[in-house]
Amino acid sequence: MFAVYILQSQLNKKYYVGFTSNIFDRVNHHNSGANKSTRSGRPWKLIYKEYFSHKKSAWLREKQIKSYKGGEAFKKLLDTGGVA
Repeated sequence: MFAVYILQSQLNKKYYVGFTSNIFDRVNHHNSGANKSTRSGRPWKLIYKEYFSHKKSAWLREKQIKSYKGGEAFKKLLDTGGVA
């Protein structure tokens, strides 16, 4: 099982979109400071997740969501649910 997730920085309110096979370990990894790209936004809160059976499906969905970032489709996605 793979998950596409959206985190929101509790420090600067920015978003991070990713995918993983273990969502809880991945969120902890982001909050530990081990990920260079998210270190400065700690702490991060999981605000959205979707599950997929196949890695490729999750990867494609992550790319799609990243293309929404900052736009109306991204805001609509967050408003529709999938909240952790």
